[in-house]
Amino acid sequence: MRKFLLLSVIVLLGLTVNLAQSAKQRVRVVTIPITIISKKELKKKNIEEVPEVGEISVKENGEKQTIISIRSVSESPLSLAILIQEDLSSLVNLELKSLGNFIKRLPKGSRVMVAYIRGGSVIVRQRFTEDLEKAAKALTVVSPNLLPTANSIFQSVEDAMKRFDALPSGRRAMLLISDGLDSSIIGSTSLQSVDLDRAVTKAQQRSVAIYSFYAASGLVDRLDRQQVLAGQSLLLRLCEETGGQAFFSGFSTPVSFKPFFQELAFTLERQFALSYISTNMKKGYYKIEVTSTNPEVKIEHPSGYYYKK
Repeated sequence: MRKFLLLSVIVLLGLTVNLAQSAKQRVRVVTIPITIISKKELKKKNIEEVPEVGEISVKENGEKQTIISIRSVSESPLSLAILIQEDLSSLVNLELKSLGNFIKRLPKGSRVMVAYIRGGSVIVRQRFTEDLEKAAKALTVVSPNLLPTANSIFQSVEDAMKRFDALPSGRRAMLLISDGLDSSIIGSTSLQSVDLDRAVTKAQQRSVAIYSFYAASGLVDRLDRQQVLAGQSLLLRLCEETGGQAFFSGFSTPVSFKPFFQELAFTLERQFALSYISTNMKKGYYKIEVTSTNPEVKIEHPSGYYYKK
């Protein structure tokens, strides 16, 4: 018998809480993206039946919280923002057909936005729409001959997060195709980026998991390998801290994004929107920990979030 994850974990523990008591207690609902994959699937890179996860628990700063729902693909359609740096290598243009096919193969009900980063600004080619054909047609070519992005890539990521505000809560993700370079730290050995920190915070507050494909820009050709590695490291941090994943193939633009799209589709198939009741009402940063009683299951999730009243 097919083992459905939801039957084993959506127990609505909140129903057991005394309503009179909870009415007096100040609480709030938090929704975060999580990805549930068995270690066997990770090794084989092949999706199987939803694994038996046992009991899932959520903690904020070490304090256990109450899970109220875990929504899957069928229960919570995906809202995906695609953000492409416009001054990337022309090799990216060879992957536009694959990207278009990826968009069109998303489950029915998915919403997609297509936008480009041009000169530090976010140019929206297609607002969020359930018309996947229309979204795919909004893709346009990039050009390495364009002027390099004046501002930080991560300022644009932060700006793009505002587009999620008009959408209902649920499964949210962003696909960022970029070199990851932050103009404010080029030439520096530091990997500390204020703009990256802000982008992570905005994504965590909006429950958006960020996935990135690395591609070189015209600027990369004038930088040493250490700076390229710095850009990739920033992309990795952006993705890991929001519950997503960064994809690389060495220090240059991949010959093909096909393996990336296959793994991304696999990952999004296993993305869930986990909602829980938080008893933490003070302003500040809260570290998140999501665990399963099954040691053979891996759960990816945001590292935390910043709460402000």
